[in-house]
Amino acid sequence: MNKRDAVLSILDKGGSQEYVPAAFFLHFDPQYHRGQLAIDKHLAYFHYTGMDFVKIQYERKFPQIPAIQRPEDWAKTPLYKEDFFAEPLAVVKGIVEAAKPDALVLVTLYSPFMCAGHATSGALLTQHLSEDPEKVKPGLEIITESLMTFVKGCIKLGVDGFYTSTQGGEAGRFTDRTIFEQYIKPTDLALMEEVNRSCQFNILHVCDYHLSYDDLTPFLDYPGHVVNCALEVGGKPVDGAEISRLFGRPFMGGMDRHGVIAGDDRGAIVAEVERLLAAAPERYILGADCTIPSDTDWDNIRLAIDTAHGASR
Repeated sequence: MNKRDAVLSILDKGGSQEYVPAAFFLHFDPQYHRGQLAIDKHLAYFHYTGMDFVKIQYERKFPQIPAIQRPEDWAKTPLYKEDFFAEPLAVVKGIVEAAKPDALVLVTLYSPFMCAGHATSGALLTQHLSEDPEKVKPGLEIITESLMTFVKGCIKLGVDGFYTSTQGGEAGRFTDRTIFEQYIKPTDLALMEEVNRSCQFNILHVCDYHLSYDDLTPFLDYPGHVVNCALEVGGKPVDGAEISRLFGRPFMGGMDRHGVIAGDDRGAIVAEVERLLAAAPERYILGADCTIPSDTDWDNIRLAIDTAHGASR
């Protein structure tokens, strides 16, 4: 079974999973964010670690817009077309051509809410949505349209899917939960429904990079063939099997991005992987809860992946 078939096989509800795929993601240094250097670095990381699919990092942040100072200023958000995404699309093209025969190729897709935070700051965006979400709404819609151009460009180049990241629904982000439901979630779904229509393998990432969650039910109807999130809800631990049952789909994750994978105790890495595999849901991909630190030793990552492969059931 090649890597493509091994990963796709976890979508077979009637089959038994005999092979445990694994993948971990990190950001490369800025010199590897564009051009052939970016292509080569992604491929070198993929081959060295032995991971089971390629996930392309997205490094083209939306430019800062100093003119956005008040909620009504979001109407000034510019619409970015394909030329704005030319550099990341060139990286996608090169990696698809090189890697797709051997493995699934997925692209990181930040949500409109996340990209709006890049254009200002997460704090200012949250403040404006809390004050007057109707006036922020046009800006989120323009950003969604811009990202749709990137999504369709990637699909045209032949990607197998996306790693779709959502933020905005974390505990403590908004005192009024309807802000997420009415203004953030629709922009998420506009992009995620498009990739789900067009691609065979998408991973929903409920991102806790900034804040944790006390409720995952707002995301249960989000598209995605696999779900990736942290194993803590409302300050209490959960396991991958619980997440898989809750979402009704395979789970990816288990390892704490700041835990043993980022340390120097190789025995602890093996023990943690074995612990996770022993309690894993029926359909499972070993990974972390989010992007691991950029300075993580690649040998740590390879060891975790080799352990998962060696213990495949």
